[in-house]
Amino acid sequence: MERFFFGGFLPVKRGQRERELQATAAREETAIYFESPYRLTKTLKTSIDILQDRQLCVARELTKKFEEFRRGTAAELLAHFEAHSPKGEIVLLVSGRKI
Repeated sequence: MERFFFGGFLPVKRGQRERELQATAAREETAIYFESPYRLTKTLKTSIDILQDRQLCVARELTKKFEEFRRGTAAELLAHFEAHSPKGEIVLLVSGRKI
């Protein structure tokens, strides 16, 4: 990874969040966002259709004792976080579009 896009927090409103994820799908660089643990599953559900088979990483509690990284497609991550409620500070990384 050489270039990246940092988008801050994803929008709270569904339509705005979908538009931001569509813009992310068009980017060649890795996209980095903060996300609330309360909205993570909603974001992953939306990402399944928009980002399709793009690789994502949910990084949780960075630089802390219980730091955790989960990698996979949106569908794979959604299955995990529906079974295990997300907690703490979350960073969502989306791989760039292949050219």
